[in-house]
Amino acid sequence: MINYTRNKNLYISLSRDDTFADRLTLFLLHFSFFLKIYTNKNNKILLQKIYDFNFRQLELSIREIGYGDQTINKKMKDYINFFHLLISEIHFWDTLDKTQKIEKFSSFLPDFGKLDNLVDYFDQFNNYLKKKTLNSYLKSVSNP
Repeated sequence: MINYTRNKNLYISLSRDDTFADRLTLFLLHFSFFLKIYTNKNNKILLQKIYDFNFRQLELSIREIGYGDQTINKKMKDYINFFHLLISEIHFWDTLDKTQKIEKFSSFLPDFGKLDNLVDYFDQFNNYLKKKTLNSYLKSVSNP
């Protein structure tokens, strides 16, 4: 997911230099699409481990930045709530038209212009995930 988030084309329409928060938002968007596609009864335990690992790594990254324990707890709560908002917003992604998708993105990507480019990108990403198996990601077979 990190490799996908590093795609410089995702940040072209940003009206300023990208920040940790922008990169995190795009990472969480990628991750939410990933979970949306691969969540089923058979993958539930494995996806929970991936979820836990990702948020543990996020917490470690915040600690490396130098925040204190109290700030880290608050930030992690905010990030987890934001992530669950993203998941709920993209849950019915396939049934939305482009205008509705742009509206959804505008609520959590306010500094990005030309959201239609990001919508197109995530439409393609969503379709790409549907063609791949979860195992292809777990065995590092996929290249972005």
